[in-house]
Amino acid sequence: MKNKSKLRRHHEINRKRKLRNTVKAEFKKKKVILNGKITLTAGGLGFVTPLNSEAEPDEKAQDIFIPPQFISSAMNGDTVEVELIPDRQPAGPDRGPVGRVTAVIDRARDTLVGKIVSGHKIRPVNKRITEDIQISGSLNGAKRGEWVKIKLLHNKSGRTPHMGTVVERISEAGSIKGDLDAVCKEFDLPPAYTPEENEAAARIQPRTIKRVDLRDRITVTIDPFDAKDFDDAVSVASTENDSELEIGVHIADVAAWIAPGSKWDKAAYERSFTSYLPGRTLPMLPKTLTAAISLTADGDSSAHTVLFTVNKHSGRIVSARRFHSVIKVDKRLNYDEVQEYIDNGVKGDDWDAGLCGALDTLIKVFRNMRRNRQQNEDFLMMAIPETRVLCDEDADKIIGIVHKEQREADQLIEEFMLAANTQVAIELAERSIPGLFRVHPEPDPEKLAEFSEIAVETFGVYPGDLSNRAVCNQFLKNLPDDPRKPAILGAFLRSMARAVYEAKPDLHFGLGKTRYSHFTSPIRRYSDLMVHQQLWEKEVSGPMRSNRDAEKIAEHCTEKEANNDDAYFTANDRLKLRYLEQEMAGGRDNLHEAVVAKIMAAGMLVDIQDLGIYGFVPLENLGGSFRRVGNQLLDRRAGESFKCGDYVMLALSHIDLDRGSAVFKRQE
Repeated sequence: MKNKSKLRRHHEINRKRKLRNTVKAEFKKKKVILNGKITLTAGGLGFVTPLNSEAEPDEKAQDIFIPPQFISSAMNGDTVEVELIPDRQPAGPDRGPVGRVTAVIDRARDTLVGKIVSGHKIRPVNKRITEDIQISGSLNGAKRGEWVKIKLLHNKSGRTPHMGTVVERISEAGSIKGDLDAVCKEFDLPPAYTPEENEAAARIQPRTIKRVDLRDRITVTIDPFDAKDFDDAVSVASTENDSELEIGVHIADVAAWIAPGSKWDKAAYERSFTSYLPGRTLPMLPKTLTAAISLTADGDSSAHTVLFTVNKHSGRIVSARRFHSVIKVDKRLNYDEVQEYIDNGVKGDDWDAGLCGALDTLIKVFRNMRRNRQQNEDFLMMAIPETRVLCDEDADKIIGIVHKEQREADQLIEEFMLAANTQVAIELAERSIPGLFRVHPEPDPEKLAEFSEIAVETFGVYPGDLSNRAVCNQFLKNLPDDPRKPAILGAFLRSMARAVYEAKPDLHFGLGKTRYSHFTSPIRRYSDLMVHQQLWEKEVSGPMRSNRDAEKIAEHCTEKEANNDDAYFTANDRLKLRYLEQEMAGGRDNLHEAVVAKIMAAGMLVDIQDLGIYGFVPLENLGGSFRRVGNQLLDRRAGESFKCGDYVMLALSHIDLDRGSAVFKRQE
C-alpha cells in the first residue's frame, strides 16, 4: 500500500513538473499578469499567492517569488498585480515562477506603528515592513525615539516611497512597557479586561447539564510552574480487565459559562486566543471567569470528559466515550517536578503512595500509547526548542532568557490531549456536527526541494524523499547531535505548511491523522470553545451553528492565530536584544557558539541557538582579510574560510535597537 502511495506521489510530482515546464514555455511567448496577496519576510523577500491566473488550474495555487528589487512599494498583505518574468525562472524543475509587482490593487492596512528616527522618518516595529516611512507634516508633539502610530498616505502606482502622518503618540521606546505597548498597538491586540468587566463576569452562573460523578478518581493537573489557568486534568483508574485501564482527560467545561452569542462569547470570539507576550498576558476570557472555570485543587470542578479504555501493554485505545462530569483535582503538579520524578524518582514532600502510583501508571501508559501511535500513524518526531524572554514589565527589568526543550513530562500531557482531540474530531465527523478541525497540509514539493538543497549544500546532510513521513522521521532521527541540529530543524519547519483551522476534516501531515480537532484548551482558544459549545447544544437539542458559520469561524481563528504569533515573535525578538544590551551594560561576557547560516558580501548571518536569534558578523569583525569568494568567506593570507554550516565562537559587538539587529565579532 505504501509503495502504491509512493508511486502515485512520484507520478503526481512528475506530472506537475511537466505542467510547470509547459507553463514556463508559454510565459516566454506572452506577458502573463495575475493578481494575488503578497506576503513579505523579515529579510525583504516577497511571495504572492495568486487569486487568478492565465495558467492551468493546477498552477493557480503556486506562489510567485518576488525578489526585493521588484517588490516596489507593496506591503505585507496587500493585493497586488504581478507580471511574471520568464527569463528569471529559478533553476531546477521544482522551483516556482518569479515576478515583479506592477501595481497595488488594494492596501491591507491604513496605519502602522513605528519609532521616530532621524530624518523625520518612522522605523516600523513590524519586521515584515522593511523600509522606513517618511513623515509628512507635523510630529504632533512626538519626539525622536518615541513610538507613534501613523496613518499611511497610500498611492496606487506601487512605485513611489511610502509616506504617513502621525496620528497618535504611544510611548517612549526605552522601556519594556513602551515596547510592549507598541507591539500591542501594531498588531491590534485587545486590551486586558477592565475591573468592571471582571466584576460583571464573576456574576455569571453556569448552565446545568447532566453530569457523571468522577470525584473518586485520582486526578491531577500538570502545567508550567507559572500557569494562570488550568484547562485540563488527567486521571487513571483500574477496570475489571487486568490488561486495561481507564484514562480520563477532563477539560474545563467553559460552554457551561459561555453560551453561543452571549456578550462574553462575542468578546472571546473577537480575541480568539489568549495573547502571551513576554511579561504581559492578555486573556481571552476575564480573569474572574477563568478562575471560576479552571480545574483547581480547591474543590469540585465541572468538566467535559473523554474517557479512554486503553490496553496498558500495547497502548492501543480500545474504546472511548465523552460526557460532562464533576471531578476533584487531588494535586496540582508542574512539568519540572514531574520530570524530576521521571528522571530521578524525586517526589514532592506531600506526595502520598496513591499519587505516586497513579503517576507511575500514567507514565507507563503514555509511553506505550506514544509508541503505538508512532507505529500506526508515523507522526513527525520533531520537537523545536523554544527560546523566550522572562521579564518584569512593572520593574522594567529583563530577568533572563530560558531555553525550553520538550521533555517526557510535556509529552505525557500532550499524548493524552492528542487522544482527546482525535476522539472529538471523529465524533464531529461521524455525527455530522458542524465544528472546527485542525488541518496541516502536505508540504509543497518546491519548498521541500529548496530545503533539501539547503540541507545538502549548507549542512552536508541528505534528506531523501521528505514527502514521505517515514523518510522524514529517518532524516530527523539521524540529524547530527551538534549545534547544527536546531538550525536544520528550524529550516525544515519553515519548509512545512502552516497548520490552519477548517470546517471539514482533512490531513494533519505532522500528526499523520485525517481527523483532528482542538478541544482541550477552551479557556485560551476560541476554536476549542466553539467545539465545546456545539457538543453542548447537540446534547440539549439547542440551536447549533451551521457549516457556513463554522467556515467563517475557522477563517477568523486562523487569521487571529497568525497575528498573535507575529506579535509574540516581534516582542520576543526585540526584548532579547534588550537583554543582550542589559548584559553588555553590566560588563558580562557575551560569548556564544553560532552556526553560519548565510554568506554575504558584507559578512555573514549566524544562527545563535542559545539566544534563539540570528546575528550579523561584518567582514571587519572577523579579523584578517576576508572576502566573499563564491559561497564562502576566504582569507587567502591566513588560509582560513567560513561557509554555511561552520561553527564560530562569537562575542557581542553592539546592539542596533533601531534596526532590530545584533552585531557580533569573532572570538579567537
